Amino acid sequence: MLYHLLFPLARYSIMFNVFRYVTFRSIGAFITSLLLSLVLGPWFIGQLKHFSAVETIDEDAPEKHSIKAGTPTMGGIIILSSLLISSFLWNNLSNNSILMMYLTTVWLGLLGFLDDYLKNFVKAKKGLVPKYKLWGQISVALLLTLAIYYGAECGNSVSALQIPFFKNTYLELGILFIPFTMFFIVGTSNAVNLTDGLDGLAAGVMISSALGLGVMAYLKGNYVAADYLNLEFIPSAGELTVFIAAMIGTLIGFLWFNSYPAQVFMGDTGSLTMGGVLAVISVILKEQIFFMIIGSIFIYETLSVIIQRSWFRYTKKRYGTGRRVFLCAPAHHHYELKGLHESKIVIRFWIIALLLVAIGLSTIKLR
Repeated sequence: MLYHLLFPLARYSIMFNVFRYVTFRSIGAFITSLLLSLVLGPWFIGQLKHFSAVETIDEDAPEKHSIKAGTPTMGGIIILSSLLISSFLWNNLSNNSILMMYLTTVWLGLLGFLDDYLKNFVKAKKGLVPKYKLWGQISVALLLTLAIYYGAECGNSVSALQIPFFKNTYLELGILFIPFTMFFIVGTSNAVNLTDGLDGLAAGVMISSALGLGVMAYLKGNYVAADYLNLEFIPSAGELTVFIAAMIGTLIGFLWFNSYPAQVFMGDTGSLTMGGVLAVISVILKEQIFFMIIGSIFIYETLSVIIQRSWFRYTKKRYGTGRRVFLCAPAHHHYELKGLHESKIVIRFWIIALLLVAIGLSTIKLR
């Protein structure tokens, strides 16, 4: 909004010219979203307590998690509110990529909110029926995928995935881009949701992943930088930098309340939505493989659940008794049961996430 209101005034005063720059607006979006999270956080937490929107601990979680019972959940409302407000203030609202971000955020945000609402207000133990939740994710993934695939400018092949570590090497998916991208968006959304199991874990790892995507968005949206680094220039990508900066700011602000011991949990409202947002940004940037590198923790957490369940079913069928690979899945619970303190696990995951971002960004020069 500020871009549309103030940048036109540059013809009268040079000082308003700063609103044309992505860097200036990214800083503004970051500060705004961070402050909004810090200001809105206590009020939202108070309201969640008032309406008894509090966490019910899963019976499969480690026993020590019982002390977390009664902690307010649905804190994703703080994240989404701060993100949307700050983005609305600082983004170019006519940018198609930003409109896709709003669609993703609102659609998945409502889906996650409905799931949390059913759990915490209606007291439906499992929340939204899994198949309905999945269809909700598939629907928005299909809509976005078709918009990206058929809305691409002439000569701009969105179905070609750039392979990191190699120069001018692409994987052309053709029409397979549609099912691949749908699976990628839905899978990432659920993977981030699975990672949200310890105080500050998902938020911290998402900040690292968003940082990596933010750097890539800025480079691909800047013609000079993209040309120098042999990256594909994507005109709309620069504006994503502003949105990502707002996302990082609101997640840092949320960590103020979500760090150990958490005053509020993210809930599906936040984790389901932010996972989908990261995935869609990756698709727009044509950096799905890059994201798989910097977001490997999400993949690891998901694989731990798949391996655990598959092995348990196989051994139960074969031997009559189910056996486990991990003490508990997702993997972060496995390390808890191994004796590591929750904070140590979270910080080590953060460190690994930063290392993965460094590895991912190092591929830029190798291209």
